[in-house]
Amino acid sequence: MKIPFKKANILLPKNCDMEKWSVVACDQYTSEKEYWDDVKKIVGNNPSTLNLILPEIYLEESDIETRIKNINKNMDNLLKEAFFKEYPNSMIYLERRQADGKVREGLIGMVDLLDYSYEVGSTSMIRATEKTVIERIPPRVKVRENASLELPHIMILIDDEKKDIIESLKNKVSEEDKVYDFDLMKNGGHVTGYVLDDSVSDEVISKLESLCDKDYFNKKYNVDNKEVLLFAMGDGNHSLATAKACYENLKGTMSEEEYLNHPSRYALVELVNLHSEALLFEPINRVVFNVNPEHLLEELSKYYDVSYTECDGQKLYYVYKEKEGYLWIKNPKTNIAIGSLQLFLDDYLKKNDGKIDYIHGDEVTKNLGKKDGNIGFVVDAMSKNELFRTVILDGALPRKTFSMGHSYDKRYYLESRKIK
Repeated sequence: MKIPFKKANILLPKNCDMEKWSVVACDQYTSEKEYWDDVKKIVGNNPSTLNLILPEIYLEESDIETRIKNINKNMDNLLKEAFFKEYPNSMIYLERRQADGKVREGLIGMVDLLDYSYEVGSTSMIRATEKTVIERIPPRVKVRENASLELPHIMILIDDEKKDIIESLKNKVSEEDKVYDFDLMKNGGHVTGYVLDDSVSDEVISKLESLCDKDYFNKKYNVDNKEVLLFAMGDGNHSLATAKACYENLKGTMSEEEYLNHPSRYALVELVNLHSEALLFEPINRVVFNVNPEHLLEELSKYYDVSYTECDGQKLYYVYKEKEGYLWIKNPKTNIAIGSLQLFLDDYLKKNDGKIDYIHGDEVTKNLGKKDGNIGFVVDAMSKNELFRTVILDGALPRKTFSMGHSYDKRYYLESRKIK
């Protein structure tokens, strides 16, 4: 089966201070202006990806149009100045040593956007793991639509419990393949990258193809008559959705042949194995504010068959005022407890007053839940082994189902590719 991942023409800076070049994903630290002010100070007048991206903290600023024009101009200038070295038809294996010392292995290449859909109910080979918020796409389209380059913070997951595809690459690269090796700013750890030989890249493709074997897929996930899911979005789903929207917008402006051969048909991404020990799945709890907790629980018992004594069902911990305990949903509507809870809360808040917030940390959730007019729900961390099967069976998970590590462990911009 042909897979939607291939080698790319990857651009890297020829000669610059890489620590100043590489900055964290634009969708991080969205409430912490001081973080981005500090990045600006560190970068100074040096070449930096900071000048090629729009940190999302600035999306509401009045000068956004000027910022976007400057980003496009900066990209064009770097290309004119022959600032980059191109690695044609290549893949890059990278090792990211995180702040906690754990190493996350990754693989840079490009995905075919024809095989990706963020639509609800999608059965494409590349799928969103969380519900895509359509309203988030248009502002991001403005940043990409006239850009000559793309810089990815997209991280896509593969389900390779044998750790045979990406992790094994460390034994197939040498010192002379190294294309970067430097510390990342602001607690980002360290990153080292190696360009792969063609024979090694081809072997990777072959191994990814084997994950798509229909019999293997059906047996692995205990499913029947389901379309193969090869790639599940980890980080940057709205960024990939934006790339898809921009490519779709080109459709009416060119012939079919031009459209199918246009560089923006593809998007540069990093593949990461779901089973990497450096990749932590952390639960995101729920607190509902300004409600009558007893009424909410009564309505939950009407929406589902709920037991307050242990039984075979999905378990949730609840806390309000002086009360706390566990409940079990005996007839869930999704494969995981947080999904079933979210379906109910969405329905409840359409009909009743109240506001939901998504909280990291059990103690914070409990403290907020105990306040008058609030109720908190604490969920167990989702098992990594559940992710692919849940997306196959239920489609995209509710927003804020899980979090993958700290902001400073997210992808930093580094590699780029021409999209015009």
